[in-house]
Parts: sequence; C-alpha cells; structure tokens
Amino acid sequence: MPHDGWHPHGETHDNHHHHGPPKRRTVLTAAALLPFGSASAQTVDGAQRVADAANRFLLSLDDGQRQKAMIAFESGNRLDWHYIPRSRSGLALGEMRSNQADAARALFASVLNKRGLDLLDGVRLLEGVLREQQGSFRDPGRYYVSVFGTPGRFPWGWRFEGHHLSLNVALPAPGHVSVTPFFAGAHPAAVRDGPNAGFRLLGASEDIARRIMTGLNEQQRQAATIANRSFGEIVASPQRERNLGSPKGLQLGDMTGAQRTLVEALMDRFLGTLAADLLARQKQRVLEQGLSRFRFAWAGSLTPGEAHYFRVHGPVTLIEHDNTQNDANHVHAVWRDLAADFGRDALADHYRQQQHR
Repeated sequence: MPHDGWHPHGETHDNHHHHGPPKRRTVLTAAALLPFGSASAQTVDGAQRVADAANRFLLSLDDGQRQKAMIAFESGNRLDWHYIPRSRSGLALGEMRSNQADAARALFASVLNKRGLDLLDGVRLLEGVLREQQGSFRDPGRYYVSVFGTPGRFPWGWRFEGHHLSLNVALPAPGHVSVTPFFAGAHPAAVRDGPNAGFRLLGASEDIARRIMTGLNEQQRQAATIANRSFGEIVASPQRERNLGSPKGLQLGDMTGAQRTLVEALMDRFLGTLAADLLARQKQRVLEQGLSRFRFAWAGSLTPGEAHYFRVHGPVTLIEHDNTQNDANHVHAVWRDLAADFGRDALADHYRQQQHR
C-alpha cells in the first residue's frame, strides 16, 4: 500500500497504544526500493511466524474476547470485506488492554514491515481527525481483529479491518501466505489544519503517478488516459472485480527504462509495505506475469487538487487509487491479486489434494 510517512506532530488518538510517530520520508526514495529484476525465489516460509504471532495474540485474550475474535474459516464473513463504517465481527482495538494491543500489533508485524505498520497507524490517525470534525461515531478504536480457523492448521487466516482499512491475510496451505485484498483510504487525503496539517497518508503514490504522466510524450499520454473523468471510486471494490475487464492503458513494454522505473516505484508504494520474505514472493509473482505486460492507466484531471484516478493492472496484480470524493480530498486505494485474493488459488489446490487422498 502507498504511504507517505507521518506528520511530525502526528498522534495515534488511541489511549491503549503509544507508539512514537515515524519521521516523514522523502517522496521518491521508492524508486530505489523495487528492483524487480532482483527478486529472488529463495524466500523464507513465513507461515510459522504468522501462526506463532496469531497464537500469542489469542493467548493474551480472556475467554470472552477470544470467542469474539475467532470465526470459522468457512464462514462467509471471511470474504465479506469492506472499508465503509459499519458493524463488524471480531475484537476491536478499543476493547483490548495494552498488552493485548501489543500482541495484535505483533500479528500485523508478522506480515508487514515498518512502513506497513505506519500505514495502519496513519489510517487510524485520520479517523481521529474525522472524530474531531464529525463526532464520536468516528473511532480509532473501532478497528477489528478476526482470526479465521485455527492458527497453524491449514487453511486459516486473519483480518484487520475498520473504516478505510481492510487487511486480509490467508494461509490456505503450507508455504502460502496471501495478503490481499489490502485496502487503505485517506480522508482527508491532505490534512489542511490542526496539529496534523500537511499530512498526506497516501500522497507519495499520487506524486509518483503524476511524475509518470508528466514524463510521457503526447502519444503515450493518450494511450495511458482511459477516461476524461475520474471514476469516483476504485473499480475493484468488494464484489465488483469483473467490472474491470482486461487491462487498459499504456503498456510498460512501450515505456522507456526511466518511465518503467517510476511505475515500479509506484508499485512499491503498495507492495513495499510487506515483510521482506513476503515482498520477495510478490516481486517474483509480478515477474512471472511479465512486467512488460502490465499497463498504467489514468483517468480525470492532471491538475493537482482536481479529481483523478490511476491504476497499474497486470494479468492478475491490480493497484488502484481514486481521489474524487470531498472535492478530491478523499482517497481510496487498493492492492488486489485477482487470482489469489483470500488465498483462493492455493486453497483450491489444497482442497483438490484433500479429495484425492
């Protein structure tokens, strides 16, 4: 997921948890972070690490809390992801003691690196900004952890979700850790006043996408532009994946090396939130699809501050970013694997193998 660090004066607005705000990063260091060509197949199996963290979290809970947090893997709830304010199953951060919140954070850290953890914190920081503006129904404590199945017994998984956040993790079979769909939103996209003024949680990805468009020649720009207006929402919101159709826009194979490097930097704003071994696996997955076959697409205005949308779309990997709502100060962004969301590809193989035993 994309992330632009924290405002230096940021606070979590969470009484249960006190983590110092990370320093803001320069926007385009990402270009150096994603050498797709160096992705290695020799990745560590992180399944045991994730299971250990999940079990430590569950052990920290009392019986009533554990009953809230644990849901059957086969439950339809596991696939019922969303990022709107609504009632949710699971155990809320606001219901946890500090040691339990620490165990939950360690679970998140089993699949995310520091930048990924900062992203989760930033979404909740913005929920605190909205709380000050709109009232108590906005609540940074109302983000829920759900554990599906039994950690370490395949298949199983977990989710961390609330307003503008949905991190879905599935471990369908040994050696497989899926971390999609992964959604993060930012409202306001740019905080305009108060102690967090200037904070742009998802600003780095927008800045890189604009640099991509600025660096294209006229013919390339026409190929990349798929609509004169932004779409008002990501296209692959829950249950709408089929509306995407085939990839559209400018193919990376028709870009210069410098242009492709910027697209890779844009992809890193999303994939680069993962723990090192999972990131290496995702880079490998991108390469297997053929990076030159990916397409970069833009819709809407090129004028900063006006509604816009962009995406990077490969055979199965999809990254989307829309900033239309609230006078183009409200971002929805998602990374999806259209073949392996919720661990579907490996889960299907797992069930087939069980049937043939």
